[in-house]
Amino acid sequence: MKVLVACEFSGVVRDAFRNKGHEAYSLDILPSESPSEYHIQDDLRNIDVSSYDLLIAFPPCTYLAVSGARWFKDRQEEQKEALDFVNYILCLPVEKIAVENPIGVISTKIRKPDQIIQPWQFGHGETKATCLWLKNLPLLTPTNIVAGREPRIHHMSPGPDRSKERSRTYKGIAEAMAEQWQP
Repeated sequence: MKVLVACEFSGVVRDAFRNKGHEAYSLDILPSESPSEYHIQDDLRNIDVSSYDLLIAFPPCTYLAVSGARWFKDRQEEQKEALDFVNYILCLPVEKIAVENPIGVISTKIRKPDQIIQPWQFGHGETKATCLWLKNLPLLTPTNIVAGREPRIHHMSPGPDRSKERSRTYKGIAEAMAEQWQP
């Protein structure tokens, strides 16, 4: 299966699919955290996606997530652009699509998510409600429910790498996607 993981600089999801034998590529405007010949540094809007069987996208949540709601009134144009990008992704000519984002305005401005997952359902003792909007994909089944649930991401201190750390996909979730979203 040919997989494109859009808006992913970490390579976590890309590598989970590659480890299962798929032809997977990450794509981001940022360089890959783990340099790889399987990373495309570009904007998704510049890519012909018609040859991909599965597209998993992690659009930037800065103007979409409820964590930034207090600034929404001053950033309406940025939010509109972010929502337009999500709509663009959902309408791409790829048979199977997953869009991931935290709880936010996509649910009210586009549509409700198909599923909300938590890291603690996939082997990580943390809370971080994560929404999935799916096209022709099954809901993810939890693989390793664990205790010790803490909101580490929510309490993360400000710093230069905070946004990258907050947006990185948990390995257990990436592995569940690679295992459960096969043909």
